[in-house]
Amino acid sequence: MWTRSSMSYRASFTMMFAANTVITFLDFAVIVLMFRHTATLGGWALPELGFLYGTSGFALGMANMLVGSIDALGDRIRTGTLDVMLIRPAPALAQLCAERFSLRRIGRPAQSAAVLLWSLAALEVGWTWDKVLLTVVLLISGTVIYCAIWIGFACLQFWWGETREFQNSFTFGGGVMLQYPPTVFAKELVLGVVFVVPLAFVNWLPALHILGRPDPLGLPVAFRFASPLVAALCVLATGLAWRAGLRAYRGTGS
Repeated sequence: MWTRSSMSYRASFTMMFAANTVITFLDFAVIVLMFRHTATLGGWALPELGFLYGTSGFALGMANMLVGSIDALGDRIRTGTLDVMLIRPAPALAQLCAERFSLRRIGRPAQSAAVLLWSLAALEVGWTWDKVLLTVVLLISGTVIYCAIWIGFACLQFWWGETREFQNSFTFGGGVMLQYPPTVFAKELVLGVVFVVPLAFVNWLPALHILGRPDPLGLPVAFRFASPLVAALCVLATGLAWRAGLRAYRGTGS
């Protein structure tokens, strides 16, 4: 319904899609400008950062398009309109994620995919079947991890009210962080995105195997292939958080 509504104004949709694509490209333009003054960043070359940028941006963009509308949960709780969704014969979570679905958000994953394709062509990597498969898996697992984190932090609004900016620090903020190699960040921060909020499994750890890079933390090799397992655990944790939030929710009576 929302897609049909937005496509009713094709010129507006086209301009918004183009603007979204151009704006997100500015992030990569900053990285390119950095490499006008240096050959490497944290020991990583430009095509390698292009790989990180493309995989992170694609996963974040797809998650934003699929579940980004969950941000409105806090508004629904404050106004009491969440009650309407709870009495409909459809899952409330699916309704929230589909509400005001915006197809123009595909601009970010489309632009990130273009950068990723360029980086794959420019990388000097001996491609084997396991690296090709891992690249596909990390795109899917990374999207699932971002979706789970997005919904999981949105569930905090059942207890804390408005947490949108706090949530954005881990979603959009995490997406910006994953565009750069782990070697430019403090060891404590890298440990945090491995064992606390598992953003490192979106692309950092799989990229170590694909690009043949050493692990700055010295973690077991199995961590580089654990993205699907981590994605499943994130979905499980998010499901529990959502159920706990619904049990704690009390309608406004309006």
